[in-house]
Amino acid sequence: MRYGLIGEKLGHSFSKEIHEQIADYIYDLIPLSKQEFPIFMQERNFNALNVTIPYKKDVIPYLDHIDPFAKEIGAVNTIVNIDNQLIGYNTDFYGFQYMLEQHNIQVKNKKVVVLGNGGASCAIQAVLKHKKAKEIVVVNRTKYENTISYDECYQYHTDAQIIVNTTPVGMYPNINNTPIQLSSFPKCEAVLDVIYNPIFTSLCIAAKNANITYVGGLEMLIAQAKQSIEHFTGKSLPTSIIGEVYHKMLQEHFNIVLIGMPSAGKTTIGKQLASLLCKDFVDTDEEIIRSTKKTIPAIFEEQQEEGFRKIESTIISQISVQKNTVISTGGGVIKKKENIDALSKNGIFVFIDRPLEMLLTNDSNRPLSNSLENLTNLYHERMPLYKKYADIVVTNHGSIQECVNQIIQAFHTL
Repeated sequence: MRYGLIGEKLGHSFSKEIHEQIADYIYDLIPLSKQEFPIFMQERNFNALNVTIPYKKDVIPYLDHIDPFAKEIGAVNTIVNIDNQLIGYNTDFYGFQYMLEQHNIQVKNKKVVVLGNGGASCAIQAVLKHKKAKEIVVVNRTKYENTISYDECYQYHTDAQIIVNTTPVGMYPNINNTPIQLSSFPKCEAVLDVIYNPIFTSLCIAAKNANITYVGGLEMLIAQAKQSIEHFTGKSLPTSIIGEVYHKMLQEHFNIVLIGMPSAGKTTIGKQLASLLCKDFVDTDEEIIRSTKKTIPAIFEEQQEEGFRKIESTIISQISVQKNTVISTGGGVIKKKENIDALSKNGIFVFIDRPLEMLLTNDSNRPLSNSLENLTNLYHERMPLYKKYADIVVTNHGSIQECVNQIIQAFHTL
């Protein structure tokens, strides 16, 4: 028996992990080139499949039957093989509807801009029509009937209240890309992005920075997988399983980013956290030393703090694509917004606070905190930023183990 996912590029996919958590079968990732795709479909050597970019429309001619709902949408992402008869369904509708309802995002009587015109977009447009959106504007790089260009979108539709991204722009590994400039849409109330790797895209982070409701694509992925599994197995599943799997996956994939003053204990705490939570560990200062083959005091002496911060941001950008990692950052990482935005895509921030009198050090590797005057100035300069960006705050004035336990408890309740 063979179950799996077909698409052109699947290295980023979480579908195997999701299906094998919920169901009792082995689920394969089956990347197919444009040349391999028709041969695979003609052979029909599978029991059930999910379909992703770019084949959600291309599979339709190979089907013997198509669910009326999927036919109306014009895209199929789920195929079941019964007695060599291929039956197509669309579960993206259910996934996106769950996404809206879970976050109480109301689209009725509102203008919605949908970026992209592929298979997922077709299902999303159907949901928006079902939910009685006032106007649905589909934006695409290549002009088709019923779509507009990005230039036209900026010219005529910056009053959109909801923005949905169905394009791959912003997906790993190009996580710094964004399909639109959100600042051009001053009436935007909510952003939904079907991308789930990174967990939150640059578009989502822009919404977060603007205090706009935002939702990443992982919940939609799990919800549509739940309904796909029901088609695969013929068994109903409780809706609650979506939230259970989502929470578990966040726990397993999210990075824990430790921020705080030099000598706050980030490295020691981080190593223990990583060991107890079965996560990798990275210290950004150690990565800077490894990359430059210079000590931090030497970098400060040669390039001043500005030069050091540029190197630090480069390292942060590289590390931010990782998942399931505890990241101990340098004390000044919060001074550059680009660092926070990069680390936010796959992580949460834990501020380790430590009383000022416990931070003074004679460590020659900490050039900014070896005098009380320097340290006091730094403390008062950075404290508002630590508090601003922190998702979790713990105070390290007792045992390391006590601090570690506080972080684990708070992390598990997010």
